[in-house]
Amino acid sequence: MLESPAGLPIGTEWRTDLDTAPVVFPYDGSVVAQAPVGTVEHARAALEAGAAAVRPVGKLSSAVRRQILLDVEREIAAHQDELVDLLILETGKTRADCVVEVARTLFTWAAAAEEVSHVHGETVPLDMQASGAGMVGFWQRRPIGLVIGIAGFNGPFLLASHKIAPSVAAGCPVICKPAPATPLATLWLADVVRRAAVANGAPAEICQVVTGDAEVGRTLVTDPRVGAVSFTGSAAVGHQIARDAAPRKTLLELGSNAALVVDVDADLDAAADAVLRGGFYFNGQACIAVQRILVCEPVVDAFVGKLTARIGELTVGDPRDPATRVAPLINQAATDRVLEWLAEAEQAGAKVLHGGRVVDRTVEPTILLDVPETANAWCEEIFAPVVAIRSVPDLESALEAVNRSRYGLHASVFTRSLATAFAAIEELEVGGVVINEVPGFRSDIMPYGGVKDSGIGREGPRFAIEELTVTRMAIIRPS
Repeated sequence: MLESPAGLPIGTEWRTDLDTAPVVFPYDGSVVAQAPVGTVEHARAALEAGAAAVRPVGKLSSAVRRQILLDVEREIAAHQDELVDLLILETGKTRADCVVEVARTLFTWAAAAEEVSHVHGETVPLDMQASGAGMVGFWQRRPIGLVIGIAGFNGPFLLASHKIAPSVAAGCPVICKPAPATPLATLWLADVVRRAAVANGAPAEICQVVTGDAEVGRTLVTDPRVGAVSFTGSAAVGHQIARDAAPRKTLLELGSNAALVVDVDADLDAAADAVLRGGFYFNGQACIAVQRILVCEPVVDAFVGKLTARIGELTVGDPRDPATRVAPLINQAATDRVLEWLAEAEQAGAKVLHGGRVVDRTVEPTILLDVPETANAWCEEIFAPVVAIRSVPDLESALEAVNRSRYGLHASVFTRSLATAFAAIEELEVGGVVINEVPGFRSDIMPYGGVKDSGIGREGPRFAIEELTVTRMAIIRPS
């Protein structure tokens, strides 16, 4: 198994004056490794080192930053199979899902390297105003400073890369805090980044990692020397981070209950296939996994029949087995919460068309019908292999139902009508509208993020780099 040096990468060294805690394989509870557990003191040390690194990292040339990113990409590429195995063990996700995570991570580093050349400003015609006649004006993009990146457990390697790669590209040192359950791939990545930095004449402190509890996180995000905080995780925690970090810039990629709309003219086979692909990957633990399905009434029976006929294709079991499509959630507490929400939905009148049980320690792929809008399984983020179907009279009603959610990350619409597609793009209050594909379809060269309680700011290498820079204007009156 891939390993990093013992301890936490803080300052120029790896700190080993700390406790450890087991990282467990969600499938059977076996111990994968002992991981370092940081404290507030470690967070303060990282902040000191990070603040001291702001100026030297900010002065790195574009060529050096680009080369660091390319060197990291090359090292990841050389260890793809081992990284897949590591991610399976620390996340419990299926082999197929971990292969996708590593592939997307590789693209993230390559794309960030290419975006370095686009971190620039422009000249401005100051003589558009009479007072500016004879003057020269331009603006530049400058690094925002020290970045705090806090990642979720569901895609730890990719999410850490979404924090670290744009920071390096923008010329910002970064302190990454992985989720307590899944720190291993992030620690390995930090070692790779630091070695690549030193090999290119940059300080190792360009990338640090601090693990630990909520107090550690609070210490990181409230420090006045921080330029920006980038967080991926639940809405409740993200909102608290925004309050704690103010007035520092926060980039929040939060939860959702992504909707998929099936119009009367939709290709029902394609829509059913999209639910199977988009509702259960990452074991349902994805913020843009299909959760709410709104089907226009004339086709609801046909759609439900097609979906239930194929749900058995989603095999449950050991995530190390390439045939497994759905595996256990991250821990027992998550499983217990989901079972509670399913029972609540049933009591409120929902019908369980498939699943609803735990099979081989896994929440069986579950289809609910007629879930009340007030039930948690509909209005909150279930983060599990569960989808809920409601029929609606028409497309207009479907779009209104999507918008009634407090979340607004991604939504998709299945239709054969171009007019309907553009109506959905116009009307849906979400960060991304996807037509005839899963709402979880992400292009890493597009701006990704949400509205309403799903967050603020955008990811994707180009857009994250812009978020981690500030404009500086320059005005010159030649003497």
